[in-house]
Amino acid sequence: MSQCCISGFAWDAKPRGKEDKLGGIDAYITNTPENKEIAIMIVADIFGWTFDNTRILGDHFAKDVGATVFVPDFYDGEVIPKETLMDPEKRKGFDFAGWAARHSKEKRGPTIFEAARALKRDLGFKKVGAVGYCYGGWAVFQLGAKDVNLVDAISTAHPSILTPSEISAVAVPTQILAPEHDPQFTPELRDKANTTIPTLGV
Repeated sequence: MSQCCISGFAWDAKPRGKEDKLGGIDAYITNTPENKEIAIMIVADIFGWTFDNTRILGDHFAKDVGATVFVPDFYDGEVIPKETLMDPEKRKGFDFAGWAARHSKEKRGPTIFEAARALKRDLGFKKVGAVGYCYGGWAVFQLGAKDVNLVDAISTAHPSILTPSEISAVAVPTQILAPEHDPQFTPELRDKANTTIPTLGV
């Protein structure tokens, strides 16, 4: 990950949902109106499940799509203060390596998979989409991989630590929101996605 992953702005609106559980972990849940057919699970960036921007985005998806949206805590309660977004000094002192070690794919993958599994198995949703921002990008690709059968579509913006093999394995409809210049979703990875995904029949 890079400095762009911890810079940005905070929205002024207030989230409309509630806090509950999904697959045994804390989650923000929002639906307008309540929908038992379609679920969207957001794998948040490093600012995590409590960040108002992410929750407000979940509210928007719920209203716009007519889905129930879940933003689970995939980082064991670790929350990066939102002030880090706008304070260059706080960003400069952020320990990327330490954060990445605490939240590696190997450590977080099982929890992410269990949360996705719970949406159909425990809650009875018929269709599930997964959306991953930054760090969450690799996770939604793994959820949408061949023979996993946990989600029906995935979307990601600025996917980080994504590998060519994860791109090749995707087996559900996929959307990638990619900036023109991205140190994480490199030109090589973009070319891989653009040449591989159209051949997969998804």
